[in-house]
This record gives sequence, C-alpha cells and structure tokens, in this order.
Amino acid sequence: MNQNAVKGVRRDDLIQFLDTLLQTKEIQDNSWNGLQIEGKETVKKIAFSVDASYESFQAAIAEEADFLIVHHGLFWKGQNPSLKAWMKKRVDSLYAHHVSLYASHLPLDCHPVVGNNIQLLHMVNARPKEGFGWYEGRTIGWVGSFSSPTTISQIEKDLQHGLKQPLLSILPFGPAEIKSIAVCSGGANLSFFYEALTSQADLFLTGESRDIYAIAKDAGIHVIFAGHHLSETVGLNALAKEIKKEFPVETVDCHIPTRL
Repeated sequence: MNQNAVKGVRRDDLIQFLDTLLQTKEIQDNSWNGLQIEGKETVKKIAFSVDASYESFQAAIAEEADFLIVHHGLFWKGQNPSLKAWMKKRVDSLYAHHVSLYASHLPLDCHPVVGNNIQLLHMVNARPKEGFGWYEGRTIGWVGSFSSPTTISQIEKDLQHGLKQPLLSILPFGPAEIKSIAVCSGGANLSFFYEALTSQADLFLTGESRDIYAIAKDAGIHVIFAGHHLSETVGLNALAKEIKKEFPVETVDCHIPTRL
C-alpha cells in the first residue's frame, strides 16, 4: 500500500483510543505508560517493537513510520531522567524524524483481548479461567484450562508455530496429561511461580528463565521459558490488528529479536 494514499488518523485521536482501550491511566506500573515522545500530528503508518531502542527507532524510521508503539518504553519510575549520552541519541533520532513514541507495559500484559498473556493462552488453545499473578491489587496473567487434556510436546509445537521461533527451554516435570496452565509473559517474578504452584496448574508458561529447576521437579510442574522478548511480541501483534480495524493506517512489525 502506498502510504501517500492512506488517509491516516490524528495523533491525538490515536492516543485517546490507545489510552481508553488499554486503560493506560488506571493501571499501576513502573513504566511511564502512554505517549512518551510527541511527533507528527497525522499518523499514517504505525510501527511496533517490544523495546524502545536506537535500533528499533532506526527500523521504524526506515519504514517511514509516523508512530511507534513499544512494550518497554524509554522512561521508567526511579530512573535518571537526564537526556544525555545514549539516551539523547535515542530521543534525537525520533525528534529528527518527527516520530511519536507510545509505551504500554503492564496494560498490554494484562489486557483481556490484546494482552500478551491472553494471546499466549489462545495460542496453546486454552480457555481463560481466572486471573493470576497479583501486582498492585490486580492480576497480570491468567490461569487457563483445556477442553481436553494435552501434552507438553503438543504445547511446545503450538508455541513454536505461533511464535515462529524456538523456545528458550522446557522443564518437563509435570503430569503426562496437562489440564491447566498458568501464563505470565516476560520476566514473571518468583512469587508468580509460587502462585502457579498454589493454583495447582500443571504447567507454568513465562518468558524469562529462572533457577527453579529443583522446585519445579520436586513439585511436579511443567515449566516453559518462551523468551522474555518473544513472549511479549504477541500483544503488540494483536494490538496492530485492533488499530487497523479502527483507523485507516498501515502497520509494520519492527521487532528486534534478542533471543533473551
């Protein structure tokens, strides 16, 4: 599609749509979610990347995107806000090309439609049963169930098909027949793993690997580490589809693989 032929959307209308859909202002987070860098007033092409980085910014610029949506933004609470050295280089690249930057961290993890965790649950053909992974008075992930028991090998196949990359690692210590799953993308903390044990899930699916080998083996639970970065591409991909339903814009994937 020729970008010049795309009608586009007002930047502020897009931001309002995102803020409302993702409940950006209502969810407590260490990320300063929402618009972080203001660019062009009209948006015709939107890029998506897990991380805000100079490399992802250059990829968006090369695609002639007007707006970039990321999961891990530039600004975090407790971080030094100085715009110097490597941070200045990042910000300058966006301002030089008038590209807006929008960040959605936990709001994108926990969303019941486009969220990373609900998308992973759908990917393995499980149904959401209840919220899981408590943080600041709300749940981030999901516990799901299968309509009929499945196996660790089938879930591995489903994830690799959906994510289109190999998984980091698998601890196959649970039952032969898997009936329930607890999902929390990215770098779920250790308390979420213990919460998965309490929920009596047969499988804990997360992104980032942790040293829980012995506990998982003794407790008899499967664990899949899909990769922090890879497990958080799925929400952005789903969000891109939702935006295209609402606005006459182009979208482009600018994920930078990390294998982490």
